[in-house]
Amino acid sequence: MLTIFRLTAFLEGLSYLLLLFIAVPVKYLNNDPQYVKLLGMPHGLLFVAYIVLAVWLKPDFKWDKKTFFFVLLASVIPFGTFYVERNYLKSYQA
Repeated sequence: MLTIFRLTAFLEGLSYLLLLFIAVPVKYLNNDPQYVKLLGMPHGLLFVAYIVLAVWLKPDFKWDKKTFFFVLLASVIPFGTFYVERNYLKSYQA
């Protein structure tokens, strides 16, 4: 499950960055919502998967409340899931 969580964290972060820094500017600068529609659903699914996996794996990682809150908060901060993957998940064995 750790490998799946790490992959989900990476893909969720990547989809969030693409949505924020490519799709949304194109939508508002070129009046073209095509990319937001294209990236919105996959990002939403990855976001939900990230949250569900974090909740599911919390007991295995023995995260305290503060760490768990930060892991969840990272899903709405640009580059946050990359930080979590590097600093909280790398130390665990797959």
